[in-house]
Amino acid sequence: MKDEKGIYSHRVLGWIFLSFLIFHFSFSFAKNDTIYNGTQIKLDIASPILTPATHQWQKQHYEVAVNVRLAKRWYPTAELGYATNGGFMRLGCDLNPLKKHPESPHALLVGVRCATAVQEGGYTDCWGEIVAGCQVEIYKGEWQTAKGERSMSFYMGWMGRFKCLFTRQERYFNPDYIPGFGNRDKIGWGANYYLGWRF
Repeated sequence: MKDEKGIYSHRVLGWIFLSFLIFHFSFSFAKNDTIYNGTQIKLDIASPILTPATHQWQKQHYEVAVNVRLAKRWYPTAELGYATNGGFMRLGCDLNPLKKHPESPHALLVGVRCATAVQEGGYTDCWGEIVAGCQVEIYKGEWQTAKGERSMSFYMGWMGRFKCLFTRQERYFNPDYIPGFGNRDKIGWGANYYLGWRF
């Protein structure tokens, strides 16, 4: 009989390793401005309010996202979060499909995610997401340093999510709520509202 907790632990380590590879590959373009166009950190301010309101026993829910902008259209993304009963991670990529003015800091985003959550007791779930949203630049600051001109931008935006759960097999214990996914159903919906900082 296979050790399920051991299998799930290896899956989580695999996700972490894949995340490292994606961002190592992305930052390798940093010297080429035509490919690498900045790194963005986004904090979700909606989930800490909406999640406890819709799931009364769920007292905490926090998310942060990091992405890099490549070739002015592609956004490889990693999202990390924590809920009362465990943590979760999503990896994926967004695309800005608007063909006009790709240099614009504003973006319409569509993309996909592969996600996993680990709960107390070592229970792990996996799911996929299709996401869509937008972001707008609300402030940009520039200054001169000894190494040249630097800039920093602040953003706000939202992201809607359609989720499909992959781990549906019966186990000894299946928690009703999955961090980052929601109630244990075949499909789910979600939304985030972000404040972001790009440098």
